Amino acid sequence: MTSPRRLLGAGLVLALALGTAGCGIRATSVPVDAGAAPTRVSCDQPRTAPSQAPGRVAVDVYLVCSQRVSPVRRIVSDQHQDRLGTARTLLTELQHKPDQAEEKGGFASEVPGGLTVSGPLPGDPAEALRLNQDPDDLPSFAVGQLVCTFAGTAAGAADRSVVLGGPDRSTPALRYRCDDALRTRPDAGATEGTRAS
Repeated sequence: MTSPRRLLGAGLVLALALGTAGCGIRATSVPVDAGAAPTRVSCDQPRTAPSQAPGRVAVDVYLVCSQRVSPVRRIVSDQHQDRLGTARTLLTELQHKPDQAEEKGGFASEVPGGLTVSGPLPGDPAEALRLNQDPDDLPSFAVGQLVCTFAGTAAGAADRSVVLGGPDRSTPALRYRCDDALRTRPDAGATEGTRAS
């Protein structure tokens, strides 16, 4: 006959085994690749010293960081130039590889290197800018980068909107605003524009 003490000891062992079986991560003999550990990026704007050089000015250029479009300060040639000249200067900045401080902060650009900008076609609003690619075909966030960088400069309209179109009349020129949707949604460039008049 089994003693009560022995039964009690066996019960405790069984309870402990059952209690610990449901805790933690089950062991497996198959290697599991869970990917790289997530990294945190600061998205802090790198500090840029004010430029004292004549003919140079500080501007905000919008880059992508942590799934949104955010400004970084860059020093560019003075923007006392026409709409198209300003747009070309800013486009060049968007196509430059982020510098070391910007990369460390988590910034990148989706604006392709082969993108060019020209003036309006006949029938377009005077403030229209035409790209050599349909804005809908640009990578995620590229339209947001362009619009937010151009808005509030000579490249944009007086109401801080930006009118962009593709290379020909088959792509209508649309008016965009640098709003929260354009800054935070990857596909917003394809849905946020309104017909420019």
